[in-house]
Amino acid sequence: MAFPNLKNKHLGDSIINPKDTMRHSRNERPNYKPPHSVIFIFSRRLQNYITKHYRVKKVKFYGLELYLLKDSKNQIAVTSRFGVGAPVTASYMEELIAFGVKKFLIIGSAGSLQKNLKVGDVIVCDRAIRDEGTSHHYFKSSKYAYASKSLIGKSEEVLKKSGIKYAKGASWTIDAPYRETVAEVKKYQKEGVLTVEMEASAAFAVAKYRGVEAGAIFTVSDYLGELEWKPKFHLTDKYLKMLFKVAIEVLARD
Repeated sequence: MAFPNLKNKHLGDSIINPKDTMRHSRNERPNYKPPHSVIFIFSRRLQNYITKHYRVKKVKFYGLELYLLKDSKNQIAVTSRFGVGAPVTASYMEELIAFGVKKFLIIGSAGSLQKNLKVGDVIVCDRAIRDEGTSHHYFKSSKYAYASKSLIGKSEEVLKKSGIKYAKGASWTIDAPYRETVAEVKKYQKEGVLTVEMEASAAFAVAKYRGVEAGAIFTVSDYLGELEWKPKFHLTDKYLKMLFKVAIEVLARD
């Protein structure tokens, strides 16, 4: 059976749209102008660091907390603590796009599939394998979803300017972290896929469908390349802080 179950469902109209959800929400409606860009992060420690060391304005966006960066004149926001994975990321992107957000940048940790990638290495994700369910509801099923070329280019410019070494390539986005099998890792290693994570392909798909931009920059937090899991999440804090600075500069560029 092909997925989604209904062939060519991505061509059909939706019954529910994000503006309907926002209009009927019981949460307080935003009383501020939408930021131009949003940074998605998935580390509570990084969120705490940002609120302590950056000038931010905390605002509510329906069920989501946004922190507007004052030094960007509130044009760049950061959000976290909303869960992980493709469906929740896509859903909040939909609502933020309906609000007026134009650019999204994911910064986070990812598992290394290649033996030469070590903790702290930086990955600019230019495409992601669609091994999650969400993206296939947005456009025709295919192997990859692609990041915004503009955000890829700006990310590379900022990293080079900052003297930060990085690799650029594909990631494997999966919904089921406890079903990352040996056979899959071997296959993607041979294909040169760099990392595995849970959000990128869905974010890229939503952005393509809605006509906005999305990108992703990762730092390596754990290893799967030797066909056993070696977690090193406790060593990633300084690298995530570095990527946050990079993300601000990327999104501040015209």
